[in-house]
Amino acid sequence: MPAKKKQHLVGNALVKEVCRRIRVARTLWDQHKNAGCRQERLRALELYDKLTREQAEQIPQELRVWLRYRSEKYFGEGRKGNGANSKG
Repeated sequence: MPAKKKQHLVGNALVKEVCRRIRVARTLWDQHKNAGCRQERLRALELYDKLTREQAEQIPQELRVWLRYRSEKYFGEGRKGNGANSKG
């Protein structure tokens, strides 16, 4: 079976894919599947960084706010863990 090729998304397709990935991450978050949420969030951020300012404005504000809020609060650099898994 041949390996899958990476898609090179541009324009409206890129915007739609970012929205889709954020929605998937939100769904996983609601289901308390943090590892899956983290992975989808990283993929969404990767694609989001490729957007131009005009394309980023096409993303619904609710999705942009969720992505920023979860990124900073729960997955940010200063995040230490939930206490149960963190080492002293």
